[in-house]
Amino acid sequence: MSALAAAPATLDSGDTAWMLTATMLVLLMTIPGLALFYGGMVRAKNLLSVLMQCFAITALISVLWMLYGYSAAFSTAGMQAGTTNLHSFVGGLDRALFAGMTPHSLYQRVPESVFAMFQLTFAIITPALIVGAVAERMKFSALLVFTAAWFTVVYLPMAHMVWGGPGSFLGDLGVLDFAGGTVVHINAGIAGLVACLVLGRRRGYPHVPMPPHNLGYTLIGASMLWLGWFGFNAGSAVAANGSAGMAMLVTQIATAAAALSWMAIEWIIHRRASVLGIASGAVAGLVAITPAAGTIGPGGALILGVIAGVICFLAATRLKHRFGYDDSLDVFGVHAIAGIIGALLTGPFASAALGGFGNIEHPLLQLWIQCKGVGFTVLWSGLLSLLILKAIDWTIGLRVDEEQEQVGLDLALHEERAYNLS
Repeated sequence: MSALAAAPATLDSGDTAWMLTATMLVLLMTIPGLALFYGGMVRAKNLLSVLMQCFAITALISVLWMLYGYSAAFSTAGMQAGTTNLHSFVGGLDRALFAGMTPHSLYQRVPESVFAMFQLTFAIITPALIVGAVAERMKFSALLVFTAAWFTVVYLPMAHMVWGGPGSFLGDLGVLDFAGGTVVHINAGIAGLVACLVLGRRRGYPHVPMPPHNLGYTLIGASMLWLGWFGFNAGSAVAANGSAGMAMLVTQIATAAAALSWMAIEWIIHRRASVLGIASGAVAGLVAITPAAGTIGPGGALILGVIAGVICFLAATRLKHRFGYDDSLDVFGVHAIAGIIGALLTGPFASAALGGFGNIEHPLLQLWIQCKGVGFTVLWSGLLSLLILKAIDWTIGLRVDEEQEQVGLDLALHEERAYNLS
């Protein structure tokens, strides 16, 4: 994806129809896909809190996107290729409140309104992913404040730096990110790790068992994520063309390979294959293929999926237990780790020599460029997320009290129950 540019004279109805469909698929990823995926993994007393957080984030980001988000992410005012200035890092406010947008304004060959809505769905799911790292212990008010601040300070500049077009910081550097490996997954995964470290562990973790209360919800949610991801990746071509078709194919291959590789290594180590494991493996594959979906071939996608499934399994189990952090639903272990794997391997797998379509003549050089992009994203998200969290903790506080956590956030914060036992 790239920034707003001079539009051609005619609208393509086929491209428009596909982008309308892709937009709805990506929205489906958050509500209800991610909400159910996360909701099934928490304890029953916290189910509604997770569903509420995902739903509220969807509404909040939609309003902020209109007020200033779209402009800050995609305005091209003041940008010039090869020149670094403030607008290399964040867009201006000349498109705030969708100024200048009409039913006839175009982005490439689709209505600009459709492109803006498509990008909104990315902006929604990115902070919603962080919910999984802080589940069962963060105040609802603190989460809303954090979401608004993080969206403004972290997400919007990152989207602009990668997808802002000529003159954008990471775009001019040559970083490849077709559909959001850095912008979405590394960005959110690192923020999730920082958030769970600042919040601290859930009461009783890791000694008190905290099994998922409804893995049926989780598998349904993962299935919706898998379906919706075709809009996420194939939609990022912003056209109904061969690039979209190949992005859809490699997404399916990488996801299936990661699900099987996670299942296989879990079977080898624990002598069983779990529903939670295969669902988590599928999500790892979806994340890993995201930055590479526009440049990788089917063979590369298969290898990438296998690698992501194995490494993310180890990160979500061995690495988390080794360091003792309570990333409740493995946001760091799946999204950050798979995002890093995918972003790095986008470089070599974009090469025609490895079956890619990225016109990359020097894969090792592109790998080094991808390393710089990943490193910058980790530092950007990590440091700014820490500052935002500390500011909120010093003011309104981040965490519910011990009694509220024991009762569960559904009753303590919302005075509602997910299940009526009477």
